[in-house]
Amino acid sequence: MTFLPLLIFQAFWQTMAGYLAGSLLLLLPPRAAWPLYTALVLGMPAAPLLYGRSLVESAELGLTTLLTGLVMYTLTRLSQLISLLHTTRGELARQAVTGERLRFARDLHDLLGFSLSAITLKSELVHQLIPTQPGRALKEVDEILTIAGQSLTDVRKAASGYRSISLRHEIKTAQSMLHAAGVQVHSELSLGSLAPHIDTVFAVTLREAMTNLLRHSNATHCRIEAAQHDGWVRLVVENDGVDPAYHNAAPHSGNGLGNLRTRMSALGGRLESGRTEDGRFRLTAEAPVKAAEKAPADLYETWFPPNGTAA
Repeated sequence: MTFLPLLIFQAFWQTMAGYLAGSLLLLLPPRAAWPLYTALVLGMPAAPLLYGRSLVESAELGLTTLLTGLVMYTLTRLSQLISLLHTTRGELARQAVTGERLRFARDLHDLLGFSLSAITLKSELVHQLIPTQPGRALKEVDEILTIAGQSLTDVRKAASGYRSISLRHEIKTAQSMLHAAGVQVHSELSLGSLAPHIDTVFAVTLREAMTNLLRHSNATHCRIEAAQHDGWVRLVVENDGVDPAYHNAAPHSGNGLGNLRTRMSALGGRLESGRTEDGRFRLTAEAPVKAAEKAPADLYETWFPPNGTAA
């Protein structure tokens, strides 16, 4: 359609030459497209000269071919990029929603695992105390109600996005729970002021450690150490109740330690756990004091702001 008018009628269809040039750039690989495009732009002005047309008309045909090809290529690529952008934004939004769901599931596990284990433990204790020590049983029931109320508050905070827990408070709670379970506790606390997000991660780490101790061990002694030194926060939980033969056969036995490693990695820290040489079980968590907060919800709020309008 570009060259037939020239060969048959000696007429120059200027627009079609530009469409041909743009099509070369769009449909062929770059290595072949750009040389052919250059050859077409330089070759089109030569044809009018061969048929006796003026130099101005030849230059006009070459310039029209050059500009039309570039404009066609640019507009088409722009349309493709806009479509790709919309697709990418949709995919990012879906990933943000998925990340928020995982965050919320992780929070529920970390917040409720310890509380539910403590409620179970104290309920069993109350069942044993009612026939012989009803006064102490009543006191334990009061503590169960307190723990249940705190659990409800924690769930509401998680749902609202405000998840601030104190490590110092969790250490006191852990001491109470372990004493109720007949476990001797030795605590060493040497902490300064911690940022809320760091304080929360370490508090949740202690909760998970206590949950595992109450559910999966027969500990009689437990050591809790929380210290701040040289710009790092360090939490160590160690007990003597590890059972080498223990295996939880439940299909959904929990993702607590995996969740905690994810949280520590987000702070630039690390979490290690395992048996020591003397047969004890030790969990160690470390993170920088000045670690920046990296909340998974931030990406969610970017694409779905509070006013309900997608970014």
